[in-house]
Amino acid sequence: MKLPVIKHLTNFIEENDEDFVLETIETLEALTESPSLKDEELDVIGELISNMYGAIEVNKAIKEGKPRKEALNGFMKRVTGSIDS
Repeated sequence: MKLPVIKHLTNFIEENDEDFVLETIETLEALTESPSLKDEELDVIGELISNMYGAIEVNKAIKEGKPRKEALNGFMKRVTGSIDS
């Protein structure tokens, strides 16, 4: 996951609507079922999906009243903590 991408997607959600991102995730997930995709392409799609889910989580925290920076940092700490475990 990349924090700058998550920040950008969070901005997109705030300016538009979370539904756009959710529909994009659904589309990308459906695309991963294509047998013609190479492993590298699946990795890129997976990374995009992860970043989109991250942005949705950050946006949820912001809606719950957390300051933007705190929501972003808290999310990344949670992600890196789960990777380190």
